[in-house]
Amino acid sequence: MSFHPEPELHGHTLVVTVSSHDGRPVLDRHAYASLAGTFHEAAVNDDVRVVVLRGLAGCFCLGGDFSEFLDATKHRELIAAVTDMFRTLATFPKPVLACVDGDAVGVGCTILFHCDMVIASRGSTFRVPFVDFGLVPDAATSILAPQKLGYAGAFRFFCLGDTLGVDDAKALGLVGEIVEGSAEETALARARQLAKKPVAALLQTRGLLKGDTGVLCDRIDHEISLFQQALQDDATLKRLQRIARLAA
Repeated sequence: MSFHPEPELHGHTLVVTVSSHDGRPVLDRHAYASLAGTFHEAAVNDDVRVVVLRGLAGCFCLGGDFSEFLDATKHRELIAAVTDMFRTLATFPKPVLACVDGDAVGVGCTILFHCDMVIASRGSTFRVPFVDFGLVPDAATSILAPQKLGYAGAFRFFCLGDTLGVDDAKALGLVGEIVEGSAEETALARARQLAKKPVAALLQTRGLLKGDTGVLCDRIDHEISLFQQALQDDATLKRLQRIARLAA
């Protein structure tokens, strides 16, 4: 059985793997809590100047753990962990890069909207099927997606739920760079470039470009509230149960 790799510090770059602790390419409440803790620590660690997010081999992340959506006893802990992780990511003060090799689905895709650079390999795909599941988007992407993709692009991506190939994702602005080889190697190279910059100027410039993160946190809370309401709806739960059976 494979297990979740621990964060690795390479020079001034912290490499963080997006996966469950038992080695699945999904995020459960324990993974959300672990990611939040990692980002909290990285924010105050002067040795960390850049964070690189990566997935497991051949897949970035397939989204949240469906079993937790369907278990009402886990909803409170799940919502708390999700909220903490997204708010931590939204307010994180240092550059975050993502390297995508394979599929980025659901939260595995919305997390990319908080990254300063997304580098993807050929064959990578992107999909946000929230509406198909009877849910709303998360991670403040109801703000970030129109900003990055334009309203029309964000509407098509989220409301139609179509899968984007890497070229379409780059044309829309979700992906910044496409590579023929390893996305991780390129992301680490970009991270080394950033880590060599004057630290204060880099962080201040990023902060100015990001703007008011408090607005993002308020939207995260609102999205989570709607998400939680949806998980109490019988029709949504039946839909999620059908999807979970098909995925089994």
